[in-house]
Amino acid sequence: MSCIQSAYIHIPFCKQMCHYCNFVKYYYTEKRATEYLHALEKEIASYIPGDGNKLRTIYIGGGTPTALDKEQLIWMFETLHRKFDIAGLEEFTIELNPGDIDEEKADILKAYGINRISFGVQVMDDDMLAQLGRVHRVKDVYQTVNILSKKEFTNISLDLIYALPNQSVEQFQQSLKEALQFKLPHYSTYALQIEPQTVFYKRHKKGLLHRPREEDEVTMYQILKESMAANGVKQYEISNFAKPGFESKHNLTYWNNEYYYGFGAGASGYVPGKRIANLRPLPIYIEKAGSGEKPILEIDKIGVREEIEEELMLGLRKNAGYDERIFQHKFGLSLKDFYSDQLNKLIRQGLLTVKQGVWKLTNEGMLLANLVFEEFILDDHELEEKMRRAKIIDKNLPI
Repeated sequence: MSCIQSAYIHIPFCKQMCHYCNFVKYYYTEKRATEYLHALEKEIASYIPGDGNKLRTIYIGGGTPTALDKEQLIWMFETLHRKFDIAGLEEFTIELNPGDIDEEKADILKAYGINRISFGVQVMDDDMLAQLGRVHRVKDVYQTVNILSKKEFTNISLDLIYALPNQSVEQFQQSLKEALQFKLPHYSTYALQIEPQTVFYKRHKKGLLHRPREEDEVTMYQILKESMAANGVKQYEISNFAKPGFESKHNLTYWNNEYYYGFGAGASGYVPGKRIANLRPLPIYIEKAGSGEKPILEIDKIGVREEIEEELMLGLRKNAGYDERIFQHKFGLSLKDFYSDQLNKLIRQGLLTVKQGVWKLTNEGMLLANLVFEEFILDDHELEEKMRRAKIIDKNLPI
């Protein structure tokens, strides 16, 4: 069995462009979507020959995958069922937006084995949805939840964004309260990030984007954690909360620093020794992939330094923490010997704790996670010195 057990598939089409999103996305047209799906099929075949291949998880994201019409959805699913053993998947996720799906589309998702829905709500407030450039309104959230419930989808994740422009703590609290009343098994909740090449970025540069104060953002995060706990939804990663057994298996692939394919325009994959980023412009992707070539923009080689850095940065995101025995097993190194100065510093600062060899972010560490992760970045000289000091020579992990 291959060491790559997961695949992300990007469908870059949207009916509307949100003001905060910098993912690869294009306005939907039937013609370009059909061309894209044919190119996508060829890209998958260029990496994975044959049919009935086994994976643990597939995640179809976007864009908005359900922007595809019914015939295109069926064609995509038929392709995936031919290429992969869908019945053997542990998790098969698709993203959708409120109002994007009717009962007929829901029936298609059900018939083709989708067993997890990632639901892009963002905020339960019509005025703020309009400010975000979202098409849907709160009534569409209720309608979509009703459709999914009627079709017996039980593994549903709802996405929220907080620290929105002009959002007060009280407004966030009300939005969160309304989202929690659906009693869904999974919630992903992120602070707004101002990304380049977005409408919000342009407004921010002009001083026209009025974000909440930093202390209000911290308060929102604390309210988030307390509200989730009070509703029996357990935090298992910095921004993700789930009822027991409903943690995202696909996203845990990322946080466990495991390998995955990335298919589609602008998608990224992680395979042994390298990270692969695909071409982003749709016409160029379609031309390359459609002709049977791998539509690669760039390949970053991953050596031991990158592996070690990413291991800590990703592993510490999880509430379960990071077990130093995993580090020893993967790298033949003692985590405490390798990062002793950094770990001791972070403990003194109250950002990390350790118990029985398991390292975890504290509550403050979660708020300042990026500062914690910066401590694990090494230059080549530091890496060589630490490897030499540890008396480790491993030809399988080239520096």
